[in-house]
Amino acid sequence: MAKVSVGLRGWRFEESEIFTEEGEFRPLNEIPEDPRQRLLRLSLLVEKPCQACYLVHGEENVERCRQATIVYGEPLNEVVLCDQHEADFLYWFREAGGREFVGDELFRDEFQEWFADGGRAPDGYGGMEHVDTDPDDMPSPPDANELHERINEEFEGERIDLRKYGPDAEDVDAGDANGGEPDGEDEPEELDLEGVDLGQQYPKR
Repeated sequence: MAKVSVGLRGWRFEESEIFTEEGEFRPLNEIPEDPRQRLLRLSLLVEKPCQACYLVHGEENVERCRQATIVYGEPLNEVVLCDQHEADFLYWFREAGGREFVGDELFRDEFQEWFADGGRAPDGYGGMEHVDTDPDDMPSPPDANELHERINEEFEGERIDLRKYGPDAEDVDAGDANGGEPDGEDEPEELDLEGVDLGQQYPKR
């Protein structure tokens, strides 16, 4: 089956799991849980700035940050990068110990700490070659509002809060555990990555 990226390069989906034969997104309740979770998360990441750019420029100069084009890692613990900073990530992953954090909750934090401390790929360091097949024909992921509407329409009797996939996910999880009010004591539930095949999600040597 064909593997496709949606919105950002990096995460790969089985085309038949998320698209109909007409090339439209399937209803969310027809998409398996893992790709559905990634699709929901992507809807909130596609407009985000590159995290490496953000470390360089900060919030006060966020307009100077390039928009992210690629995502690595797992939902809620991902690294989003522009084309120019992808090589830095790949160098960290391949040569500076980043591979050992695959599936670890520190994955994103470790890369950001390495980069903030001056870690960079050497000049001319090769990144990855990406092959785009008819990229203009690939639908963009529905935006957050559209996804929220679809979720509430399609999951009868069950409401899914899209905020759980957003930047305040930890606060929302803590609130759910305490009747809707975060108390700062309960830890957010960690993603269970046991047995997940990460070979398709990460760069190889």
